[in-house]
Amino acid sequence: MTAPAPSASELDRLDDGALADRLQGAGQRIASELRKVIVGQDVVVEQALIALFAGGNCLLVGVPGLAKTLLISTLARALDLKFSRIQFTPDLMPSDVTGTDVIQDDPATGQRRLAFMPGPVFANVLLADEINRTPPKTQAALLEAMQERRVTVQGRTYELDKPFFVFATQNPIELEGTYPLPEAQLDRFMLEVLLDYLPEEDEVAVVKSTTSLPPEAVQPVVSQAEILAYQRVVRRLPIADAVTRYAVKLVRTTRPGEGAPDYVKQFVSYGASVRAAQALVLGAKARALLQGRASASFDDVRALARPVLRHRVLVNFTAQSEKVTTDSLIGRLLESVPLPRSSL
Repeated sequence: MTAPAPSASELDRLDDGALADRLQGAGQRIASELRKVIVGQDVVVEQALIALFAGGNCLLVGVPGLAKTLLISTLARALDLKFSRIQFTPDLMPSDVTGTDVIQDDPATGQRRLAFMPGPVFANVLLADEINRTPPKTQAALLEAMQERRVTVQGRTYELDKPFFVFATQNPIELEGTYPLPEAQLDRFMLEVLLDYLPEEDEVAVVKSTTSLPPEAVQPVVSQAEILAYQRVVRRLPIADAVTRYAVKLVRTTRPGEGAPDYVKQFVSYGASVRAAQALVLGAKARALLQGRASASFDDVRALARPVLRHRVLVNFTAQSEKVTTDSLIGRLLESVPLPRSSL
């Protein structure tokens, strides 16, 4: 039998060192549950856990059949949280996401009144499946929830329960019947995680496991109170001023303008905002704790540069015509932006 989950008051009595140790153990337990269903994709699993403990939203991009939806739904089952899924389609309306007011009969008075019926966004973990298949008007229904953790309907504001995450999936190759996500919404995703084809041995393991007996049932191993406590300790983790300055420097260098590298001026229309630097620092802290380290490093920032920046750097037509990708530009940034002298 598993030990009962600690209460919020018990977690509040723990110091940051004890919480950091528990966070690392929680990450390992969640990863172990995911391994019951998901084969390989170690980097993807790590980045999903980073978004979870940093309190950020995550966009998973990959061709069909790479277990994007399966990974998110399995992650949700490993968490003792309320889970909701929305299959985005062209006919989906904003009220199908947020909820709406409906007329109900009051049995006590016999009168009719408006009552709010919450939509699927009122969950802790929301899977927005194929998010780019719905028009911008419906996509925008998630903007307030993703950033401010609340929903406004008919002039009334409703707070969402904490924690709240949006894990969305997107197919990068299919264009018919899709609507590109606006930059404002992309910026609200802490990470854009790319899923690629598995190595041959991992693919053989997937085929074997999915054509035999059903997988072992996934069990919830982390509670709501634990996740909130771990998110707080992530924010309290110390980080050297030099590491923060390096994260900010990386982000500022993505912006074309005076002082920018020539390749940025040539290929970039718009660079990343300060939200990207915040995501780099928070993600670096979460990565350090998941790996059992007491402070975030330059390597943590560099490891997260691509998933944090790839959806926030908008390349121009010149880059598209010369097949210059955002990932290749970020690679050049990592090569050209020096580490602060204090790190040498």
